[in-house]
Amino acid sequence: MSVLVRDWRRGWQQRSRLERIDLYSRVTVSTMPWFFTLAWQVTPFKSDIRHEPLPLFLGLALLVVSLVQCLLNSLNIRPAYRHYLGTSVFPRRRQLPPLVLILVSLGLLVALVGVDGVNGSGLFLMVINMPTAFATTQTLLVPVRTFLLQALALAALGVGSLAAVGVRGGPLGGVASAVLLSCLIILVSVRPSAWSLAVMWQAEEARDLQARLAVAEERLRFGRDLHDVLGRNLAVIALKSELAAELAQRGRPEAVDQMVEVQRIARTSQQEVREVVRGYREADLSTELAGARGVLSAAGIECEVRGTTGGELPAPVQAALGWVVREAATNVLRHGDPRRCTIRIGSSADEVVLQVENDGVAAAPDGAAGGLGGSGLAGLRERLRALEGSLDAGPAGDGLFRLTATIPLSGTETRTPSRTKPGAGTEGTGAEGTGAEVTAGTEEARVVPGPAGPTALREERR
Repeated sequence: MSVLVRDWRRGWQQRSRLERIDLYSRVTVSTMPWFFTLAWQVTPFKSDIRHEPLPLFLGLALLVVSLVQCLLNSLNIRPAYRHYLGTSVFPRRRQLPPLVLILVSLGLLVALVGVDGVNGSGLFLMVINMPTAFATTQTLLVPVRTFLLQALALAALGVGSLAAVGVRGGPLGGVASAVLLSCLIILVSVRPSAWSLAVMWQAEEARDLQARLAVAEERLRFGRDLHDVLGRNLAVIALKSELAAELAQRGRPEAVDQMVEVQRIARTSQQEVREVVRGYREADLSTELAGARGVLSAAGIECEVRGTTGGELPAPVQAALGWVVREAATNVLRHGDPRRCTIRIGSSADEVVLQVENDGVAAAPDGAAGGLGGSGLAGLRERLRALEGSLDAGPAGDGLFRLTATIPLSGTETRTPSRTKPGAGTEGTGAEGTGAEVTAGTEEARVVPGPAGPTALREERR
């Protein structure tokens, strides 16, 4: 029971949907024997058990043993689920006390029938409750065929024990059917629940694996692109540098020409690398809208895009809004428990407005549920500020969270976030690369001579 208490302390809102289903299934299966015991084991006290010291003592002892079995089942159900899901191995010795208790229950029931002559519905209820707690855990630990054979063995043991104290005819047949019915109820209730959880966890693992494979594939593609861009040029630079060194050792003026060619190839390579990296960093608005809709729909969140897709907007505006959509979709997935997300895009002659609104936002400190203090939104504000735009984000009431990005359209064709605000990006938005690019370009302009530099050097050496 302490395991269940610790499990609940994590909070319902802090769990993913699959974790909630997992917890709900385990708690339901754990409480089911308690319900059966209190319903079936207590009822015979009203009319079937004589209110005399010995029968009452045996009945109470049988009830206490049943409650202890329920407690052991609550402690064993979590490791039993893990055993069924294949994440750990259930220690078989933990099933030994419940097995002993079920034999004790049978002994107390036989003694009660022998002393009090309990028969009819009272006997049926006590017999059907007897294997419930033990079977709830056992059905997760053994194959179905083995479980059914064990149920038959328990039914045979119960029939033989009660026949020894004089139970005959219909009541004896009811004992066998009660034991088998109890085991079948547990089998069809617990086993499909665990099987459904196993399928859902496998699907979740498959999605995680697919995401990791996609990242690995993207890394390989990036590596291939860089190799294609730099491989040949670096080989040429190495050969020409070696040739220039040999010519310089011989005092030949052609060494300068070779170094000028090395410089040209290095500059070309630098520009090509920038183009490759820029292609990975730039965010296209229509692509990001489609990606956000697909990702949110795959997570079970209904996503609706209203208004234009932004194809007529200037490229800098599309790129900035694409980053806003990407960050907003990430926050919707990470925070709260959303079921619906709406993305609206509206534009006029003066400005374009992007609004992302989602439900399922729980009360949380700043930074949660789309947090106002997150570094991702801070980076977006820097990007939009480079275009004289603004970003507002915060709760909108009724469990809604709304993010609004506004960018004026006047003069945006001549402004780009990467050139206007060097290093504006922050971690989590992908904008850090923009600042690095501008810095690198600035350093190049400062330390690398232009075309006139090598020419002057060549004329000087001549």
